Amino acid sequence: MTALGRLREYDVLVLTALIWFLAKFLRYAFPPLFEPLQASYGVSNAAVGTAFTGFMIVYAAMQFPSGVLADRLGAVRVVVAGAVLAGAGALVLVVDSPFAVLVGAMLVMGAGTGAHKTVAVRLLSRVYPARTGRALGALDTFGAFGGVVAPAAVVLFLSAPPALAAALSRLPGADWRAVFLIAGVVAVGLAAAFQIRVPRRLSEGSDPDAGSGEEPGTDPNAVDEDRGEPGVRDYVDLFRAPRFSAFVGVTVLFSFAYNGTVAFLPLYLVDAGGLSTATANLIYSALFVVSLVQLVSGDLSDRVGRLPVIVATLALAGAALAAAVVLPAVGAGPVALGAVVVLLGLGAHGFRPVRGAHLVEILPDWMAGGGLGVVRTLLMGAGAFAPAVVGTLADAAGFRVAFALLAASQVGAAVLAAGLWISE
Repeated sequence: MTALGRLREYDVLVLTALIWFLAKFLRYAFPPLFEPLQASYGVSNAAVGTAFTGFMIVYAAMQFPSGVLADRLGAVRVVVAGAVLAGAGALVLVVDSPFAVLVGAMLVMGAGTGAHKTVAVRLLSRVYPARTGRALGALDTFGAFGGVVAPAAVVLFLSAPPALAAALSRLPGADWRAVFLIAGVVAVGLAAAFQIRVPRRLSEGSDPDAGSGEEPGTDPNAVDEDRGEPGVRDYVDLFRAPRFSAFVGVTVLFSFAYNGTVAFLPLYLVDAGGLSTATANLIYSALFVVSLVQLVSGDLSDRVGRLPVIVATLALAGAALAAAVVLPAVGAGPVALGAVVVLLGLGAHGFRPVRGAHLVEILPDWMAGGGLGVVRTLLMGAGAFAPAVVGTLADAAGFRVAFALLAASQVGAAVLAAGLWISE
C-alpha cells in the first residue's frame, strides 16, 4: 500500500487523535500559566486554582452525557460540537477581558474537551474493529504528547525571540493569549475537517482487515434503533453483571492509584527519596515520555487478547509502585528510583488503551457510548478524589504511608484483573 493509501486508511484515527491532542493541550496549558494569569488579572493562587478545578469538574461531568448523546445523535455530531465548543472557549481568551470571562471560557473549554474521549473510543472501535487496541494506543499517545507540548508552547510564547515577540505584540493583551488564539483556530479547523471527511469515510466502509465498522452507504450519525434509546435503568442494569462490575472496579482502583501518584510523585521523590528538586522533576518527566508504550500494548492486545495484556501491565505498575515505597527505606539512589518510575510508566500507560478496547467489547453495542461515559465518570471521579486523600494522609502520617496506600490500590487492580482472566 502506498503512503497516500495508508494515510487515507487511517484518516479517521488521525483526525480523532489530533482533536484529542488539542484537548489535552488546552488542559495542560493552564498550570504553567498560573503565574502569568495572576499577574494579568491580579488574583490569588486560590482563584486560578479554583478556576482550573472548575475546568476539570465540567470535563469529568461531560463523560456520561457525551456518551448518551453519541448513542442518540451519532458520534460525528458530538465530536464536532465538542471541538467547536473548545475552540470557541479558547478564542474568547484572545481579547483582554475580566477574570470572570476567563473562568467562563475555561468552563466552556472543559465542556468541549470533555465531550471527546468517551465518544472517540467508541467511534474508533467501530471504524477499526480488528485493530481497536492499536487505534486506541495511538489515540492515547497523541493525547499524552499534548501534555508534553503544552508547557513547552507556554514557555516559547512567554520568552519569545524578538521576531516572535514583535508579532505577539499585536495581540490585544498579554503574550500568553497567543496560545489560545492558535489553539482556537486549530480546533475550528479540525472540527471542519472531521465533519467533511469522517462521514464520507464511514460511508465508504471502514477497516479493510475486518470489514466495515459501519455498513457502507449508511449515515455515520445513525443510531441503532433495534433497542430504542437506552434509559437510566439500562445503564444501572450494566452493573448487575458481575464481570462488568469487577472490571469497573479494576479501572477505579487503577485511576485512584495513578492520579494520586502523578499528583505527588515529584514531592514524594524529594521527601521520601531524598532527591533534589531538579532530579525529581527529571525523573517525573520520564513517567510521561514512556507513554509511547501505548502503541505497543494496544497492538499486542489485538493479537493475544485484552485481559492478558491488562494483567501484565497492571502487575508491572503495581510492582513498580510497591518498589517505589520500599527503595527509599534502603537508601536507593536516583538511578534505582528512576528505573522504578520508568517501569511504573510502562505499566500504567500500557494499560490505558487496552482498558478502553476491553470496555468497548463488554458493553452492549446499542448503549456503548453512554456505558463508556458512566465508567469514565466513575474512574475520573476516583482520580479526582485521590490527590486530596494522598495529601491529607501525607500530612498526617508521611508520604511513604500515602504511597503505600496507592501501591495497595494498584496491586488490588492487578489481582482483580487476574481473577477475571483466570475465570474467563
